[in-house]
Amino acid sequence: MLLVRRAVQTAVRTNHYRSFSASQTHRNERKGLVLGVFEKEGEEQSLHLTETAAGFDQSVSGKLSELLKISGPALKKGKSRIFYGIHKDFPCVAVVGLGKGNEGVCGAENWDTTKENVRQAVSAGCRLLQDLEVNHVEVDGCGDAQSAAEGAALGLFHYDQLKSKKKTKVTTQLHGSSDTAAWEKGVTYAEGQNLARLLMEAPANHVTPTAFANTIEEKLAPHAEWVTINKRTKAWVEEQQMGAFLSVSRGSEEPPVFLEIHYNGSPDSKQPPLLLVGKGITFDSGGISLKPSLSMDAMRADMGGAATVCSSIVTAAALKLPVNIIGLAPLCENMPSGKATKPGDVVTAKNGKTIQVDNTDAEGRLVLADALCYGHTLNPRAIVNVATLTGAMDVALGSAATGVFTNSDWLWEQLHKASVVTGDRVWRMPLFQHYTRQVTDSQLADLNNIGKYSRSGGACTAAAFLREFVTAPHWAHLDIAGVMSNKDEVPYLRKGMSGRPTRTLVEFAAGLAHKGM
Repeated sequence: MLLVRRAVQTAVRTNHYRSFSASQTHRNERKGLVLGVFEKEGEEQSLHLTETAAGFDQSVSGKLSELLKISGPALKKGKSRIFYGIHKDFPCVAVVGLGKGNEGVCGAENWDTTKENVRQAVSAGCRLLQDLEVNHVEVDGCGDAQSAAEGAALGLFHYDQLKSKKKTKVTTQLHGSSDTAAWEKGVTYAEGQNLARLLMEAPANHVTPTAFANTIEEKLAPHAEWVTINKRTKAWVEEQQMGAFLSVSRGSEEPPVFLEIHYNGSPDSKQPPLLLVGKGITFDSGGISLKPSLSMDAMRADMGGAATVCSSIVTAAALKLPVNIIGLAPLCENMPSGKATKPGDVVTAKNGKTIQVDNTDAEGRLVLADALCYGHTLNPRAIVNVATLTGAMDVALGSAATGVFTNSDWLWEQLHKASVVTGDRVWRMPLFQHYTRQVTDSQLADLNNIGKYSRSGGACTAAAFLREFVTAPHWAHLDIAGVMSNKDEVPYLRKGMSGRPTRTLVEFAAGLAHKGM
């Protein structure tokens, strides 16, 4: 039996591969198929085909089941196996392990395990086929077509726009299911996150404040009926007396842009809008408080808050969510120069509060302070700001979850509920007066931008600083510094900038739309 198994494995992985590679010139032979299998309860070596996989197996007279049995041990969760030449329409078929099919929401992990398993498995299968230069992949919905679509689209994304040699571009579609609406919804969710990844990954000389604003305007152009965009200039920012924002932009030759987006998905509604505010530092050198050169290149993604906020609004518009959303993105570079803000300088925010800037690398809270002040004039129902704000957040939670600081139990519950669905988790952090006292104890001004003890509880003191510019009863600050990039922590994202938590913001907005704000 062992010899038979080895012979089959050789045929599966070698001979059919040669015939597949030799036929690359024929487009209809560059199609691939991803099918899922579940682990059977209590049967370690046994698998249970999904409904779609079972139908495929029947169409090939049970050949798939036979090959799965003799080609190796049972497929574990997230693992994949590829077969060649078993169906005339699909020269290669990737079979992926989905784990147990009924795991559902896990209280310990704070996510829907079944959905995460589908995303991970489908991503692995699609990538395997992409590496074989397959350019069209049909995907088993695996009982959750939206999660399958998210896994496929997120897993295939790769930033190679500036390379001569690019990965094979793969189109995907749902196979063997009528749940196309859920599939298309999943594709839209994933494309939103991929837009944020695209913006965050691109070099800072390509994504300047002006280029960022123009890109978002272009992405929202198909939805012009429901969207109004204002790209505010430096002159407007000065008129608004946003001294904190201006103090950050002073050291750069690139002009600042204050991007304001109004999505009117429910124009007849009397409910006030949801306000999303994103930190938009398109490159952060640290200013005069210069960062170490090692890994400074990653600071091209310090506009991750603005990228996720704006991408979530693009997604909401594509989904035609019946909710009104306003997005604000204060965009600028933080650079050292003769005009740059110096440590110890005092600046005045839009609300009149003075700020002693003891560290120019704590600039995100300065641009957000003025944006939050302006946002209150728009009478929002709730305010959510998103920012790659502190290295301390990465130390606290790593890449497992976005840290959430909020004054509203209701808002926390909505964000947490959304994150369980998306698998892009959030975790609540404290807003104690203990931290507020540290930022209000300033020698020269009303506030200090780094607090009394700069290294202790840095994420918490940053949140406390922002709270000084908030009067709304429903406000949340999302610190996404820890989830900014991905190495291998999220299996269905490649290494690079993550675009998190775009899908959670979209799911959150969708929840408000369906319940009414």
